[in-house]
Amino acid sequence: MSLSLLAACIWVVVANVSAMIPSNDNLWRRAYVLIAVGVPLLGWVTYENGPWIGLICLAAGVSVLRWPVRYLAGWVKRKAVGETSE
Repeated sequence: MSLSLLAACIWVVVANVSAMIPSNDNLWRRAYVLIAVGVPLLGWVTYENGPWIGLICLAAGVSVLRWPVRYLAGWVKRKAVGETSE
């Protein structure tokens, strides 16, 4: 197993443990940190192991961070349709 895959596995464990700890802000601060660490980590995994393993790791990250992805999809959908909620 490459070092990048080991780091990705550690990221998944940390993400799951941090999701179990109660939070006042519905875990958003932790989600931002996980995204900030996960994006370069995903690039490293893809660079070292190829695009298929990178896609598998992307799917694992999306399954852990479901709500930020849902909010992003809703935001993109609103921007594409042209609605303004501001």
